[in-house]
Amino acid sequence: MKTLDVILIGAGSRGRIYTDFMTDSRFNVVAVAEPIKECRDYIKKKHNIADAMCFEDWKDLLSVPKFADVAVIATSDSMHYAPAMRAIELGYNLLLEKPVAPTYRECKDIAEAAKKKGVKVLVCHVLRYTAFFRKIKDLINDGALGEVVSIHHSECVGNAHQSHSYVRGNWRNTAESSNMLLAKSCHDIDIMQWLVGSTAKSVSSFGSLSYFKRENAPEDAPEYCIQGCPYGEECYYNAIKLYIEDETNDWFRNAAARKVNPTNEELAEVLRTTQYGRCVFKCDNDVVDHQVVNIEYENGAVASFNMCAFNKGGRYIRVMGTDGELYGDMEENTIDYFSFKTREHTVINPLDEKLSGDITGGHGGGDEGIVNTLYKYIAEDYCGDMLSEIGVSVQNHATVFAAEKARLEKQVIDMKQFIG
Repeated sequence: MKTLDVILIGAGSRGRIYTDFMTDSRFNVVAVAEPIKECRDYIKKKHNIADAMCFEDWKDLLSVPKFADVAVIATSDSMHYAPAMRAIELGYNLLLEKPVAPTYRECKDIAEAAKKKGVKVLVCHVLRYTAFFRKIKDLINDGALGEVVSIHHSECVGNAHQSHSYVRGNWRNTAESSNMLLAKSCHDIDIMQWLVGSTAKSVSSFGSLSYFKRENAPEDAPEYCIQGCPYGEECYYNAIKLYIEDETNDWFRNAAARKVNPTNEELAEVLRTTQYGRCVFKCDNDVVDHQVVNIEYENGAVASFNMCAFNKGGRYIRVMGTDGELYGDMEENTIDYFSFKTREHTVINPLDEKLSGDITGGHGGGDEGIVNTLYKYIAEDYCGDMLSEIGVSVQNHATVFAAEKARLEKQVIDMKQFIG
């Protein structure tokens, strides 16, 4: 079995998760670039990386001639483009965190550079690699639904998740990161296109930031929760409760402190001095907290997507075809399939079945699934329908950029005109 040598650029949450699955004989993580020492040291220790191969700046790592097979790029959204282009120039294959880049032009540049250089780029649309969506795709491929006519898909972000990532966190501000649809839901636009099996023809969208803004703050609420908010006991978004009192939520705690396993004392300082401690109504966030997208595809199918913060969280999908329909609840991991021919319901648990893809554990199985597929793509030339390779990913990113343009300009976007 061939072993793939891997370099990691960006050792935050996503970079750590992907490389945590690269500890068997298929992979050898040999270098890391990460400015935060605690995160860099985690990767160094986990993979027994030499001191000389641990860098603070990705530019220093990529100034070295190519010495590995794959570069995992998991920097912040706005910082994907430059290291991706440099790694491609050096001849690295890429596992590239989504979104590809914050502008359509940069997305196209990466795809064109990869094609010209002859390297492979797999984009981290991890939903494709879950047992849940793999089973839905198999049902469609097997003809259980006939021709797909319409999809209704909902991403329930979850009110606490919204507050953490998109009000206080790294993806709160369009100028600093990207728009909400690109940052959070390019997963979902990709999934709908994958299931329909056709490219987008026209797009419309509506949505706004309606709740998490200053005019909705209680009159006597302080700027920071830790300053003693009189509404702290009943507030859903009290930072003390979310980041200090809930010691089981490693995701929130690690992200806020920008280190692995911070202490409560360290978190208290974070809540006094950073965005993570601010009142959710008094942050510099501008991304939407609800949005709908309507898509007409070239094959005549249509899809509606609903992203909303005001819920517990989860993904739900209804796919309607000429021979049947299905309703899927990703949180419960169940699919209810109804056949027009038999007039009977069949309830399916995808984890109980042997699927056509290689799917296991995290993000509903998607994180480990994409790492498994990365190996097959690079080492074994896998080219099956699971691949979220750069060409199709950029095509679906175009739909996201068009949807945001449609939202802002209140118009229906013709995709051929948009792409040019």
